[in-house]
Amino acid sequence: MENVRDLFQIMTRRFGFLNKNCCTLGGFNITLNQSHILYEIDRQHQPSIQQIADTLGTDITTFSRQIQTMIKMNLVKKKPDTADRRIFILSLTTEGKFVATMIDEQMKMYFDEIFSHMSESDKETVLQSIQLLNKTMATSGSCCVPPQ
Repeated sequence: MENVRDLFQIMTRRFGFLNKNCCTLGGFNITLNQSHILYEIDRQHQPSIQQIADTLGTDITTFSRQIQTMIKMNLVKKKPDTADRRIFILSLTTEGKFVATMIDEQMKMYFDEIFSHMSESDKETVLQSIQLLNKTMATSGSCCVPPQ
């Protein structure tokens, strides 16, 4: 079997995860981090800044700066929580929803094209393997932390 790191390095490059921008939509140059933020805000129901930062494994200071940039881009809105004014709730603007939807459509077409080169059985095996890997990573004590 190939070196595991090699496999992940190649996959990372092919997905474009190292590219500065993941996509340009509606005049917006969207970074990979911004794409993840849009996805999570759209997926979660009225998330707080802290909830999204935690989901993405980002420290709150860095994340707050990213949110401010996205507010200036008119992709994201934040408003104080009605129950606790120290907490800010995030939502997508109309433009943010449009960009998030367009990214989803592009990703769907991308994966459809990739999977079109596989049998249904192979596709199912790959998806089950990714689910298993994600589940196992969630239980690992060293997940998402660079080795010392």
